[in-house]
Amino acid sequence: MSDVYAHPSTDAQPAADLLAGYTTLRLGGPAGRLVTAVSAEEIVQKVQQAQLQGEPVLVLAGGSNVVIGDQGFPGTVVLVRSRGLRVLTEDADTVTVRVEAGEPWDDFVAATVANGWSGVECLSGIPGSAGATPIQNVGAYGQEVAETITGVQVYDRTDGSVGQVDAADCGFAYRSSIFKYSDRWVVLSVDFRLARSPLSGPVRYAELARSLGVEVGGRVPLADARSTVLRLRAGKGMVLDADDPDTWSVGSFFTNPVLDREAYELLRERAADLGEPPSWPCPGDMVKVSAAWLIDKAGFAKGHPGPEGTAISSKHTLALTNRAGGTSTAALVGLAREIRDGVHSRFGIPLHPEPVLINCTL
Repeated sequence: MSDVYAHPSTDAQPAADLLAGYTTLRLGGPAGRLVTAVSAEEIVQKVQQAQLQGEPVLVLAGGSNVVIGDQGFPGTVVLVRSRGLRVLTEDADTVTVRVEAGEPWDDFVAATVANGWSGVECLSGIPGSAGATPIQNVGAYGQEVAETITGVQVYDRTDGSVGQVDAADCGFAYRSSIFKYSDRWVVLSVDFRLARSPLSGPVRYAELARSLGVEVGGRVPLADARSTVLRLRAGKGMVLDADDPDTWSVGSFFTNPVLDREAYELLRERAADLGEPPSWPCPGDMVKVSAAWLIDKAGFAKGHPGPEGTAISSKHTLALTNRAGGTSTAALVGLAREIRDGVHSRFGIPLHPEPVLINCTL
């Protein structure tokens, strides 16, 4: 399920409706047909109906992690509007909750903090829906949803069944899963196992630790972790604000490259005049490097302009923004291509997009 969140709509709407109205980028052409599903059962029903009619189907939920081309989508777009969460099991130490796919993610995070459930507090302020989080293996400030997800309830479009994919079978990796590049599965709900604790998990992200006044590995009250993450994200234009064009984006457009040791040493040689590239060790002797640093050092600073009113955010190098509010997807993709090619030319490192691209290519 791509991460797009729509405004309230009727069950079917005219083909002239632009998908730009359903994305945080405010970009995207018309849908052939828009239908709304407010429960897991309706999601399955709407997808099945479109399949029986031989129409292509696009399932969209929260709006924050998808780039839709100017041609839009010619088939049926199913807007996921299922809401709610419920406790499945609990004991003295943990609680397992099931969250419907259309539940706004930050509403869920706020509920966990209010209830004293620890494990996703550092993912505060991320726009989109709960059902999109396993697709992307959403992560920020030292936490990933893969650490707390126990299972994902799905509709399998291949055999028409409804079932569960256990966490071990989700193929979670850095900003990826088995769901990301496949339309086989439609996410219906997600189960999270969280610690019953008034304190956050160990703070792993150095910037967050500094802001909280603790050492890396320290723990703080859940509300403190949430409020500090929200403040940090807002300072980078990563909390949606209808009045701030710097937030009209998909968040980080590029993932941080993960390099083997040889490629990392080659990067260090090519960047010798720029200082040590920010990096983090990864399993298997791999090294993750900062895409923001690569972009900046390749000559693309915050605020760098692109065509038709697009630009790199003035607050965050990884965010590409539709500042004019009425530009084309082609213009934004053109800016992304310019940055990607410039980084490759300067450092020999390929950058890969983080959002899902629908009817457009980089």
